[in-house]
Amino acid sequence: MNNRPIRVYIDQGHNPVNPNAGAEAFGLREQNLTYTIGVICAELFNADPSFEARLSRPTAQTQLGTSTASSLRARVDGANSWGADYFISLHANASTIASASGNEAYVYSINSPAYELAGDILRGLNETTGLQTRGIFARPTLYVLRMTQMPAVLVEMGFITNEGDANLMANQPDLFAQGIYQGTAAYVNRA
Repeated sequence: MNNRPIRVYIDQGHNPVNPNAGAEAFGLREQNLTYTIGVICAELFNADPSFEARLSRPTAQTQLGTSTASSLRARVDGANSWGADYFISLHANASTIASASGNEAYVYSINSPAYELAGDILRGLNETTGLQTRGIFARPTLYVLRMTQMPAVLVEMGFITNEGDANLMANQPDLFAQGIYQGTAAYVNRA
């Protein structure tokens, strides 16, 4: 039996600059929020001997790919070549409706281990941040969900276009990291 730690690949959505830069609102940039939360998340996983985490963007300046397509491919290739057990892609949602708030997750298929993992992550985020859970949705067209060889979840942690969500992500990133870590650990302990 293999006793190595469970490998969690944390993909900090988007690049520091285009191609594949993220959404912006209230002077905040999605790629900076996902970078910071991802770093804290990896620290939590790596402090737990049951887990080993790796980041898609180890530094704030890490630029993946020369196009959106090659950026997405670099993230998936990083997880697949490492032999990750789980892939978690971090994002901040955006909406033209300023009151839109909360977190949601996307998976390749509803009938999959990723769906269960997503549910535990969203429960963890709700417990640590107090933000409402908006649901889990199947998005088989998303490259990072379609091409990963392990259960993959894309987490929209909150809305960068909602002042409350945005301030929480910017000023208390540890709450989001803790929720993702706790939710993943709960899933793994049950599985």
